[in-house]
Amino acid sequence: MVEIRHLKTLTALRDAGSLVEAAERVHLTQSALSHQLKDLEERLNCSLFIRKTKPIAFTTAGKRLLTLADELMPMIRNAERDIIRLAGGETGRLNICIECHSCFDWLMPTIDHFRTNWPEVEMDLSTGFSFLPLPALMRGDLDLVITSDPDPKPGITYVPLFTYESVLALSNQHTLTHKKLIQPVDLKDETLITYPIDHGRLDIFTRFLDPAGIEPAKTRTCELTVMILQLVASGRGVSALPNWAIHEHLENKYIASRPLGEKGLWCTLYAAIRSEQAEAEFIVDFLDTAKEITFRNLTGIKVA
Repeated sequence: MVEIRHLKTLTALRDAGSLVEAAERVHLTQSALSHQLKDLEERLNCSLFIRKTKPIAFTTAGKRLLTLADELMPMIRNAERDIIRLAGGETGRLNICIECHSCFDWLMPTIDHFRTNWPEVEMDLSTGFSFLPLPALMRGDLDLVITSDPDPKPGITYVPLFTYESVLALSNQHTLTHKKLIQPVDLKDETLITYPIDHGRLDIFTRFLDPAGIEPAKTRTCELTVMILQLVASGRGVSALPNWAIHEHLENKYIASRPLGEKGLWCTLYAAIRSEQAEAEFIVDFLDTAKEITFRNLTGIKVA
């Protein structure tokens, strides 16, 4: 009666918190997802979740199926990996480069999970702040680059991981907290704290300040997100950071944040890989694992 697709749908509904986002995650229309859930409830002759609640509240029966999904789905994925190995398997190398400083929070759990499931794949990790990672990827020195700045290159495929909002982090005492949203002109007298990356690769400049012809009064660089937040909290400047990277600090009222522009500054994070490796099983599994962990652990992200 209960099929694997049902378990996947229920898990997506729990993790997303709404029918709309759950439908995106399992690649169904909202209507098709609703029909699937209704069909399952009719088969089981009971309700699985309470309608019109936000976030979604599950019934006892729904929670029992979610427990089953949490036990069964990892077993299925592990079995699939074992079958791949038995059929000839894949050994290889996965040298990863990160262009996103705040990505370590979700990338480390992904790498740990991947190492457990693919012990025969050699792994290495570096940051892309002292060299240009895309040429290194094209040469074969790297195998995967995490970036929010996709640059079309021959032989390179970009796989979208998730979409997030970049917001302005500022101290609780900052005068800009009186505004509902931030316009480019609001930053002309501010010290903008950024990661040590060329301005041409930062969305706050290329998609927000530059089109308006605005330059901040000063810029200051810092490599560590936690240090940027310390500087922001102490009133040393403001910074554009991913919403998920500062969620915990906002919850603890350590800092404040405001959206950038009327529609917000939405960005997409990509994995760049060589096109020839796009179907390699261990690459595909790494990307699937990354998406699974990010949507489970990060707040405020959307399907790309």
